[in-house]
Amino acid sequence: MAETDAADVLGTVISRAKKGDITAAAMIMARVWPPRKGRPVTFDLPPLTTAADLASALGSIAQAIEAGILSPEEGQAVGAVLEMQRKALELTELETRIAVLERKAECDN
Repeated sequence: MAETDAADVLGTVISRAKKGDITAAAMIMARVWPPRKGRPVTFDLPPLTTAADLASALGSIAQAIEAGILSPEEGQAVGAVLEMQRKALELTELETRIAVLERKAECDN
């Protein structure tokens, strides 16, 4: 059915939506414009330029949860983003250190 009748079914649903069928319209809108997950939140985070800055940022998240600005689940999601940031900072630092060691090894040879 999916291959042979999908276009006909879609056409019927679109036609019904255009005629005011709210259920058909909701089906189409759910596919075209899915409901947003989460919500935008605003709270202060310190600049994140080193791994050491992340401890302060985690403190800011905890304060935002305590103040009711973030739910615990939102705080966990922001914390996961900070963990990705930590990994990126750590990787950049390691790449820099390796490059320095490789240059030093080349000079020693």
